[in-house]
Formats: sequence, C-alpha cells, structure tokens
Amino acid sequence: MGISDLIADFIQDALAQTDGVLELQRGELAQKFNCVPSQINYVMSTRFSPEHGYIVESRRGGNGYIRITRVRLDRKTMLMHAINAIGDEIDEWSACAICSNLLSGGVIEEHIAQIIVAAVSDKALRSVHTEERNPLRADILKRILIHAV
Repeated sequence: MGISDLIADFIQDALAQTDGVLELQRGELAQKFNCVPSQINYVMSTRFSPEHGYIVESRRGGNGYIRITRVRLDRKTMLMHAINAIGDEIDEWSACAICSNLLSGGVIEEHIAQIIVAAVSDKALRSVHTEERNPLRADILKRILIHAV
C-alpha cells in the first residue's frame, strides 16, 4: 500500500468518526506520514474531490488547515458531476476510476460498471488509432452515463 493510500485511509477513518466534516492541519498530517505537504495536496485533489462526494476547503500558511466535508449527493447529481468531469477525452485508467467511484457511491451496480469498463477499454477500442481512442472513449462514457441519468 502506497503513502497516498495510507493518507486517504486515515482521512476516511477520521471522517467516519465525525458527522461528515473534518478539519486537519496539513503540516501535522505531513509530519505524521513523514511526507511533504504537497503529497497531502495530491491526496486531497485525487481522492477527495467533488466527483468523489467531498468538498475540500483549504487555507495555507502557518495556521492553515484543510476542511473536508462529505456531501451526500443524489444519483442524478453524482452522474452529472461524473459526466462533467470527463471532458473532451479520457484515458482508460481515468474512465475506470470514474466507474469505480460511481460504483462505490451506489450510483451504478457492479455488473453495469463492468460492462462500461469493458466498453471503454483499450482492448475494445483496439481497431481505433491510438490518438483517437481517448476522445472516442470520452464520447462513449458520456453517452452511457447520460443514458443512465
């Protein structure tokens, strides 16, 4: 398990013990995990984004803090956030991550996630030129998710 996973798990556990709002000191957290503060920033931006169901407020400086709020979004709102996060193109890993997030959020069922991942995989798109795969993958993923709304 990597340092990012350890930090994310620690934050998840701490959030589970609160009413969905957690304040942390970036420096203290970095010291606890023996890492640089930018590692904390990375975890915040990749694991605790609005697409993942969180709002992160950050204040830098000596007494800076990070406030993480778990947001309970309805199915339609979560799908719309995912669709907006896709953009004009998406790589296979990011498409899988979106499906995983939707699955863990209870927005889609496991068999649907597996079908989507298979449909947007490099293997499924192997007949398409490499440089055209990510834009096509984004279009396919958006269309599937729009249909699910």
